[in-house]
Amino acid sequence: MITRDQLFKVLCDLPRHSVIHYINRSRLSENYFRLASQSLDDGYIYLVFTCSQSAASALLRSFTGREYNHVSIAFDPGLRTLLSYNGGLPAAAPGLNPEPLANLTAQPGASALVYRLRAGRWEKRRILEQVRAIDEEGSAYNLFGLICGRSLRPNIMFCSQFVYTMLQSAGLIWFAKRAARVRPMDFIELDGCRHLEFVCAIWSSAHRK
Repeated sequence: MITRDQLFKVLCDLPRHSVIHYINRSRLSENYFRLASQSLDDGYIYLVFTCSQSAASALLRSFTGREYNHVSIAFDPGLRTLLSYNGGLPAAAPGLNPEPLANLTAQPGASALVYRLRAGRWEKRRILEQVRAIDEEGSAYNLFGLICGRSLRPNIMFCSQFVYTMLQSAGLIWFAKRAARVRPMDFIELDGCRHLEFVCAIWSSAHRK
């Protein structure tokens, strides 16, 4: 159950969001795109599912009933190119942002599941081109969609909607669902043919203690 303090934090963060306008632009550096381009022949795209202890995660958990309520995508096995749609840190607007794995698992009790999906050079390049286009055009986090399952503009998305859209653009998706209705665990729970290969689980240092 979400606590009163967690709900208060979520409500206080609402003014930073937009459901109509793109408020996040040019968050990815040229070094990011260089690193991603160097991994185009790796043969895989990587999905990371995160269970955090943030207020937003607690709210999502109350709706989904799932522990893992965030999904990110990366081009390299070292996950240096990890990114997704998120609420943003104080210095970054909600929308498409890079996501250092250490930040995702920093809180006590946090954990991440890493999977990989076979993807050729063309598929990975296609996704990278889509990522660059969104970064240049602008984005915002789809709070509206979390409730009603719709987006008011193409680049206003939430994490699983973004990952599904990117995989679908490259012909890599294995289940049919409206993108704004996709939840993070759908990628695993609807993977009856085992397209995803489990790589590892990562726990926060505080959890390991």
